[in-house]
Amino acid sequence: MRIDYKQALNLEQYKAVVEGDGACLVLAGAGSGKTRTLVYRVAYLMEKGIAPENILLVTFTNKAAKEMLSRVEMLIKSVLLEDSVFWIKKILSVWSRIV
Repeated sequence: MRIDYKQALNLEQYKAVVEGDGACLVLAGAGSGKTRTLVYRVAYLMEKGIAPENILLVTFTNKAAKEMLSRVEMLIKSVLLEDSVFWIKKILSVWSRIV
């Protein structure tokens, strides 16, 4: 998989996707492309060799979690199972799994 990140994203999104080796927190207003940025970050990490099961996306609602998973699936063009491959969950669900 090869994605032209500079072509697909604006400058701020691009920097959030490719900069840094660890965790990434994306804070921005409604309609600014946060979900798009996170989805491309997942693809970027996978291109760099990070296994999907080592990637955690956290959001506040089930609807947002399903939307992120759907977008990741479309971007990388494969079928992924939410519980066995990615942890894309709402924050309270993550807390209950940790505790």
